[in-house]
Amino acid sequence: MQTVELERTEEFGLMEYITEFMLDMGVPAHLKGYHYLRTAILLAEEDMEVVGSVTKLLYPEIAKRFKTTEQKVERAIRNAIEVSWARGNADTFEDLFGYSFLTGNSRPTNSEYIAQIADRIRLEVG
Repeated sequence: MQTVELERTEEFGLMEYITEFMLDMGVPAHLKGYHYLRTAILLAEEDMEVVGSVTKLLYPEIAKRFKTTEQKVERAIRNAIEVSWARGNADTFEDLFGYSFLTGNSRPTNSEYIAQIADRIRLEVG
């Protein structure tokens, strides 16, 4: 019983950390893609293999959890990333990706975005 409580506490702490990170990246919390993206990052942090197969593993799992379609998940995540790319903290993007909206580069793909954030969180939270 105590192990379950500890796991929930650790997962809550991780979710809180991911939320703060996403807000710094400029992802608006009112978008559906925000919730899908947060779940995607949490799943990728647990198992980076899902990022290698977003269409076969990640999107179907998120769609199942939120009772929607894989296509809607992909589109909502893409939209959330597009919005954050235009509005987010350029320094955070520079630090994470090596480029930002200000340098004129195109935004990262869904899987690049998810993988980079999940990897950074793995390194920082441990």
